[in-house]
Order: sequence, then C-alpha cells, then structure tokens
Amino acid sequence: MTIFQKKIPYDLSKKRPLPAIAPLEPAQWLIVDDAYRAQMAERERLLNGKRKAVIALDQTALDAAKELLNEVVLFLKKSPDFTKNEDTFTCPDGRTVFIDRNDPLVTLGRLVQNDFCILQKKHEEHVLTGAVLCFPASWSLAQKFMRPLTVIHDPVAPYDADIAKRVQRLFDGIKVDRPLWRFNALYYTTPELFQPRRENNRRVIPEKDQARYFRSERQTLIRLPQTGAVVFGIHTFVLDADTSKNIIIQMT
Repeated sequence: MTIFQKKIPYDLSKKRPLPAIAPLEPAQWLIVDDAYRAQMAERERLLNGKRKAVIALDQTALDAAKELLNEVVLFLKKSPDFTKNEDTFTCPDGRTVFIDRNDPLVTLGRLVQNDFCILQKKHEEHVLTGAVLCFPASWSLAQKFMRPLTVIHDPVAPYDADIAKRVQRLFDGIKVDRPLWRFNALYYTTPELFQPRRENNRRVIPEKDQARYFRSERQTLIRLPQTGAVVFGIHTFVLDADTSKNIIIQMT
C-alpha cells in the first residue's frame, strides 16, 4: 500500500547537531495529519496480520504500557478529532476502537498514527522493553527488543561514544510534562511504511538526486509520571516523488 502526506508540518531546514532535541508544547505531543485514514488502515492490517513483527512487550514493561495507554486516552479526550464514548473512541476515520487495557500496545496502535517505544533504566542504560512499531525505518523490532541504547544505535554512523553519553544524560533528565522532540530526514527509493531491516542487511542509502521518496520521522520523548519509563514516539511522514523532489532541492 502506497501512502503519502501532502506536507510535513515542520521546517526541515533547521538542522541541529545530534541529538538535535528541542522542547515541545505538551498539547502538540500527538498529531493527526491528512494521511490518518490510510495510515490507520495499514496499521490495522499489520496489527492483525503481523502482530509478532510489530508488537513486543516484556512483562516488566506491562505497567508502563498500561500507563502510556492511559496518558494517550487522557490526551485524546481533549482532542476535537476524537470522541470518547465510555470504553471506546470514535476516531477521525470513523472507526470505533475499544480501549482494551489488557492489550495496551495493540490498542495504541489502533488509535493514533504514532509508533511507541518504551525504554526503562536498567543498570546504567535505558533498555527497549516494549513497543508498537508498525512503520520501522530500516530496523528490526525483534533484533532491538531488550537491548540498551548504545546497542540499538550501534549501526548509526554518527552515534559515537560521546553522543551515546549525551543521549543517556538526556534520557535521565527528561521531566514529566516537559516533552521533547526532534526530526530526521531519510531518502528512500521505495515508499512502503513497513520497512523492517536487520543490521546485517542494511539499506543502501540513495544519493539525493536518485531518491524518489522522502521520509521524515517526527520523534517525541516523554516521561511517564508513575512508572518513570521514557516513551519514544514516532510519527512517520512519506512524500511522493514530486513533493519530495522539491524538499530535496530545498535541503541541498
């Protein structure tokens, strides 16, 4: 399934050095864009047909996953795009989603466009202990699950020891009700949203003039108030050839 947005709601020309984090207004934590209906249909397909590939949850992260679902429910209750009806939400595309607190990650995957990764401090590093990841950008949930930040980012070329320390300090310092965000810029030759890839099968990154599609992730970080877990959110944008060509030219 090919799914595109018409635009990206942030300025891609504002490049910052890694980890490129900035404060985010709490009311902007989760957003709905023009690809909501199509992306949610794809998420439903993946959750129903590839659950083991897109859902992972360690027992130690169950309370954090339930707390995350509760935080999302509280957020969506204030959103004009969603209607709360006892134990269900009516979503912007007309679907009715039951709030199943016994299956929190799947419920999250059916409500919003965001993917979510739960990271908990174990010893000296945060570890990926749970995730709903329908739209991986060339990485494998199964391979990264229960691994610490330094191992997760091992294939990332700029992610050296200094950046690893800065990122860990960042995770340690995240405050409740003070979300953070960043974005990336990825060039692709194919438009699929579900693109898992293992470390021994890395993606060939195309030159800008050869890239047919532009993919950007709006990434957010929050701390859950009760469990203290850090949640890494990913809202994925993909632009078609003509629109992405214009962006690539602007960023060159």
